Amino acid sequence: MHSDLTLSESTDAIELQARLDSTLASVAIIGMGYVGFPLACAVERTGFSVCGFDVDADKVGALESGESYLGSGAADAFAQMSQSSHFRASHDLADIGTCDVVILCVPTPLAEDGTPDLSCVVDSTKMVAQVLRPGMLVVLESTTWPGTTREVMLPLLEAGGLKCGVDFFLAYSPERENPGDAVFETATIPKVVGGLDACSSRLACDFYRRVVCDVVPVASVETAEAAKIVENVYRCVNIALVNELKMAFEKMGIDVWEVLKASATKPFGFQAFWPGPGLGGHCIPIDPFYLSWRAQQCGAETKFIELAGRINTAMPQHVVDRTIESLGEAHQGAHVLVVGVSYKADVSDIRETPAAPIIEMLQARGVQVSYHDQHCPRFPAMKRHAIDLASVELTAERIEESDAVLIVTNHSDTDWSLIGQHASIIIDTRNAMDGTQIVGTLIKA
Repeated sequence: MHSDLTLSESTDAIELQARLDSTLASVAIIGMGYVGFPLACAVERTGFSVCGFDVDADKVGALESGESYLGSGAADAFAQMSQSSHFRASHDLADIGTCDVVILCVPTPLAEDGTPDLSCVVDSTKMVAQVLRPGMLVVLESTTWPGTTREVMLPLLEAGGLKCGVDFFLAYSPERENPGDAVFETATIPKVVGGLDACSSRLACDFYRRVVCDVVPVASVETAEAAKIVENVYRCVNIALVNELKMAFEKMGIDVWEVLKASATKPFGFQAFWPGPGLGGHCIPIDPFYLSWRAQQCGAETKFIELAGRINTAMPQHVVDRTIESLGEAHQGAHVLVVGVSYKADVSDIRETPAAPIIEMLQARGVQVSYHDQHCPRFPAMKRHAIDLASVELTAERIEESDAVLIVTNHSDTDWSLIGQHASIIIDTRNAMDGTQIVGTLIKA
């Protein structure tokens, strides 16, 4: 018997613990996206058998053939996983039922009215409920409002008659992925874990200790859910602050980037955040609204967070206004070359990218738009945007033919000197041209 388990705990808990101890436990990860796939890689390295489950048959096919759909940076990992004897890809629900640990890594977007959309969590939980068996540990990793695991998942899982904490076990452990990060990856990022009960918490913590560098147990699933949202709200609020400072300092003729660099030399009491064209990715533009919604349900207010959301949401419009202003009365029919459309540097991820509303607003003002992004050959379909464009080659001729170059994403492998030498107007939202010789007009927006 594992030393962490007491004699009062169920036979199912003891047997699951033994399978974890011997690395005989099998793990199903539902959702093979930017969170689920890296987690599958980390779990596979421990020696556990891993089933990468996705309802998208095309993704399953790509996993089996080793073809990356998460950008070139993940190509080696896809190739390695396709050859691993410890990994299999599947869209067959029966495969989930054979596993001991089931982890949900599914999207939690916003609905059209700005409220949380938990449809993927609900649908995935219902799938698990169909194959739930005694001795199974279920963990949610998707970012969500505090209370989701207990109030939404638990009733669905217990509807079949099995009891949490006795027959099966349920926990929450938020994902902390940072796509494109060359320093921190799944296994080197500490994991916060909260269980529905003491046994669920211990089993989940013991599983993750075998996968990541450190585990941080917390008192409840609600604490773990809240911790994840706080991490992203912290970033959202601070980014809103520097975005507001940028617009204020523009009016004063002060370079906000130089101000922030100077402030960052203080060795204590200050952490630098950087302005930009708007928030992107699946976390920071969305998670604060999950917390605001939950707070309202509980009769609380989150005025500060809501203000930060409004500031960040307004940034694409600010960028468009500055671009139109730079083009002057000739903006109708002018051509703007957008450089970078992914939501952050050196990734192909376009989720919630500010490039989408920027491009659409420019087109609505009569501007002809093309874009260059070596990581996004074609602008993919998006839920709220319809942009039919493909990446163009970045050449001197292309730059010179454009009335302005608008930098939205600062990929490290972009030829900034080429832009500096040939662009007549550069609107730089990322301070990407800092230190580059520029022959035309530079506008920091």
